[in-house]
Amino acid sequence: MYLYENDCPAPAAAELPALAAELAEALRHPDPNIRDGAPYVVLRTWIQRDVIDKPMRTRLGTVMADRFDDPEIQARTFAPLVLDMIVGRGDFDPTWLAAFRRWFPAETDLRGYDRELGWLHAVAHGADLLGAFGLHPEVDPKEMLDLAAERLVAPTDEIFAQQEDDRLAQGIARTLTRPELSEAEATGWLDAIETDFAAGRRGVPTVAAHTSNAMRTLRMLYLLADTGVRIDGAPAPVHPPHAEGLKRRLTEVLALVFQGA
Repeated sequence: MYLYENDCPAPAAAELPALAAELAEALRHPDPNIRDGAPYVVLRTWIQRDVIDKPMRTRLGTVMADRFDDPEIQARTFAPLVLDMIVGRGDFDPTWLAAFRRWFPAETDLRGYDRELGWLHAVAHGADLLGAFGLHPEVDPKEMLDLAAERLVAPTDEIFAQQEDDRLAQGIARTLTRPELSEAEATGWLDAIETDFAAGRRGVPTVAAHTSNAMRTLRMLYLLADTGVRIDGAPAPVHPPHAEGLKRRLTEVLALVFQGA
C-alpha cells in the first residue's frame, strides 16, 4: 500500500524483480480487494514509466500468457489487462498472441462481475488486448477481426451487462484503423456473424444471448465508425479508413435481426 499511496515510486533496482513478481501474483488472487486495486495500479504505473524495462516486461508478458490456461477464472481474465499494458508499450511475442488466440473465443465464463470474486470481465479485458494487438505493427489486423467474430458467434447464456459490448466494439474499431486493411478485409469478418444471424432467425422465436451481444456490439461499432475511436497519442478520435463501406456492411448484417414494429 505504501507504493500505491505515494505515487508508485521506483524501488531499488535489486528489489524490483521480487516486487514485480509479487504484484503479478496478486493479480491472480481470488480476493478482489487484493487483486483489483493497488497491485494493478502500481504495475501499470511502473510499466508506463519504464521502471519495468523491456526484458522484465517480456518475462512478465510470458507469465501472463501462461495464465490463459489457469484453472481459476480471475487469473485468466486479469492476464489480458497486464498484456494490454505491455503490448501497448510496443512489446510483442508471437507466443503471447497464440495464447490469447486460443483463449479469447473459447472462454466460457463470461460473467462481468461476481459478488465474491469481484470484476472478472473476460470479454471486456480481452477486448482491450484485442485492440492492442490490432494496433501492433507485427500483428495481422485481419486475424484480430476474425478473432472478434469468433468471440461474437460463440454460444453463451451470458448477456453482456457491464459494457462488454462497448469495450469489444472499441477493440474492433481500433483494429480497423490500420491503414493496410483493404475494404474487403475491413468488412469480410462480418460474414461469419451474418451467417450466424441468418441461422438464428430460422424458426426460433427468441433471440439467443450471443446474438443479442453481437447485435449491440455491432451497433456500437457503427457509432464508432461514424464518430471515430480514441487511440492513445492521437489528438482526436480516429476514423477507420473504410468507415463508409463498414457502415454499409454493418447495416446489411444488422438488418437480418431487426424486428420492425
